[in-house]
Amino acid sequence: QLVESGGGLVQAGDSLRLSCAASGGTFSRYVMGWFRQTPGKEREFVAAIDYGGGNRLYAPSVKGRFTISRDNAKNTVYLQMNTLKPEDTAVYYCAAGGHLFTTPSPYDYWGQGTQVTVSS
Repeated sequence: QLVESGGGLVQAGDSLRLSCAASGGTFSRYVMGWFRQTPGKEREFVAAIDYGGGNRLYAPSVKGRFTISRDNAKNTVYLQMNTLKPEDTAVYYCAAGGHLFTTPSPYDYWGQGTQVTVSS
Protein backbone atom coordinates (compact mmCIF):
# COMPACT_ATOMS: atom_id res chain seq x y z
CA GLN A 1 0.00 0.00 0.00
CA LEU A 2 1.23 3.48 -0.90
CA VAL A 3 -0.07 6.61 0.80
CA GLU A 4 0.88 10.07 -0.40
CA SER A 5 0.79 13.21 1.70
CA GLY A 6 2.05 16.77 1.64
CA GLY A 7 -0.01 18.26 -1.15
CA GLY A 8 -1.74 21.59 -0.85
CA LEU A 9 -2.34 25.06 -2.22
CA VAL A 10 0.72 27.26 -2.63
CA GLN A 11 1.78 30.31 -4.58
CA ALA A 12 4.12 30.34 -7.53
CA GLY A 13 7.71 30.22 -6.35
CA ASP A 14 6.90 28.34 -3.16
CA SER A 15 8.08 24.87 -2.18
CA LEU A 16 6.35 21.69 -1.10
CA ARG A 17 7.59 18.29 -0.06
CA LEU A 18 5.48 15.27 -0.91
CA SER A 19 5.87 12.03 0.98
CA CYS A 20 4.80 8.54 0.06
CA ALA A 21 4.74 5.93 2.80
CA ALA A 22 4.82 2.30 1.76
CA SER A 23 3.63 -0.74 3.65
CA GLY A 24 3.04 -4.40 2.98
CA GLY A 25 6.21 -5.22 1.09
CA THR A 26 9.98 -4.94 1.05
CA PHE A 27 10.35 -1.29 0.16
CA SER A 28 14.03 -1.44 -0.74
CA ARG A 29 13.29 -3.93 -3.52
CA TYR A 30 11.19 -1.44 -5.45
CA VAL A 31 11.98 1.36 -7.81
CA MET A 32 9.84 4.32 -6.79
CA GLY A 33 8.38 6.90 -9.09
CA TRP A 34 6.32 10.06 -8.97
CA PHE A 35 3.78 10.86 -11.66
CA ARG A 36 1.21 13.61 -12.03
CA GLN A 37 -2.06 14.02 -13.83
CA THR A 38 -4.43 16.83 -14.72
CA PRO A 39 -8.01 16.39 -15.91
CA GLY A 40 -8.24 15.19 -19.48
CA LYS A 41 -4.56 14.42 -19.77
CA GLU A 42 -2.52 11.26 -19.47
CA ARG A 43 -0.50 10.52 -16.39
CA GLU A 44 2.88 12.21 -16.76
CA PHE A 45 6.25 11.07 -15.45
CA VAL A 46 7.88 13.38 -12.92
CA ALA A 47 10.77 11.52 -11.29
CA ALA A 48 11.99 8.07 -10.34
CA ILE A 49 14.63 6.62 -8.06
CA ASP A 50 16.19 3.19 -7.98
CA TYR A 51 16.39 0.78 -5.06
CA GLY A 52 19.31 2.34 -3.25
CA GLY A 53 18.85 5.91 -4.43
CA GLY A 54 21.95 5.95 -6.59
CA ASN A 55 20.13 6.50 -9.87
CA ARG A 56 17.46 9.15 -10.38
CA LEU A 57 15.54 10.26 -13.42
CA TYR A 58 13.64 13.50 -13.91
CA ALA A 59 11.26 14.90 -16.47
CA PRO A 60 12.83 17.84 -18.30
CA SER A 61 10.08 20.12 -17.02
CA VAL A 62 11.06 19.57 -13.37
CA LYS A 63 14.80 18.93 -13.57
CA GLY A 64 16.66 21.39 -11.40
CA ARG A 65 13.55 22.25 -9.39
CA PHE A 66 12.38 18.89 -8.02
CA THR A 67 14.39 16.31 -6.10
CA ILE A 68 13.36 12.73 -5.47
CA SER A 69 14.82 10.87 -2.51
CA ARG A 70 14.03 7.84 -0.41
CA ASP A 71 14.60 6.58 3.09
CA ASN A 72 14.51 2.80 3.04
CA ALA A 73 14.58 2.64 6.84
CA LYS A 74 11.32 4.60 6.91
CA ASN A 75 9.79 2.97 3.82
CA THR A 76 9.21 6.41 2.41
CA VAL A 77 9.94 8.23 -0.83
CA TYR A 78 9.93 12.02 -1.06
CA LEU A 79 9.52 14.61 -3.75
CA GLN A 80 10.94 18.00 -2.84
CA MET A 81 9.41 20.58 -5.16
CA ASN A 82 10.97 24.02 -5.31
CA THR A 83 10.18 27.09 -7.38
CA LEU A 84 6.72 25.77 -8.11
CA LYS A 85 4.88 27.03 -11.17
CA PRO A 86 1.16 27.08 -11.97
CA GLU A 87 1.78 24.40 -14.61
CA ASP A 88 2.90 22.07 -11.81
CA THR A 89 -0.72 21.95 -10.63
CA ALA A 90 -1.86 18.33 -10.74
CA VAL A 91 -2.68 15.28 -8.70
CA TYR A 92 0.62 13.66 -7.79
CA TYR A 93 0.89 9.89 -7.50
CA CYS A 94 3.67 7.71 -6.22
CA ALA A 95 4.24 4.31 -7.72
CA ALA A 96 6.35 1.23 -7.07
CA GLY A 97 7.83 -1.03 -9.67
CA GLY A 98 10.69 -3.29 -10.61
CA HIS A 99 12.63 -1.15 -13.02
CA LEU A 100 13.53 2.48 -13.58
CA PHE A 101 10.96 3.46 -16.19
CA THR A 102 9.53 6.83 -17.17
CA THR A 103 6.17 5.48 -18.30
CA PRO A 104 3.32 4.51 -15.96
CA SER A 105 2.48 1.05 -17.24
CA PRO A 106 5.49 -0.87 -15.81
CA TYR A 107 4.74 0.28 -12.28
CA ASP A 108 2.81 -2.29 -10.26
CA TYR A 109 1.49 -0.35 -7.29
CA TRP A 110 0.00 3.11 -7.00
CA GLY A 111 -1.07 5.49 -4.29
CA GLN A 112 -4.35 7.36 -4.25
CA GLY A 113 -2.78 10.69 -5.15
CA THR A 114 -2.39 14.06 -3.49
CA GLN A 115 -3.48 17.37 -4.99
CA VAL A 116 -0.95 20.11 -5.59
CA THR A 117 -2.31 23.47 -6.66
CA VAL A 118 -0.01 26.36 -7.52
CA SER A 119 -1.61 29.76 -7.86
CA SER A 120 -0.06 32.53 -9.94
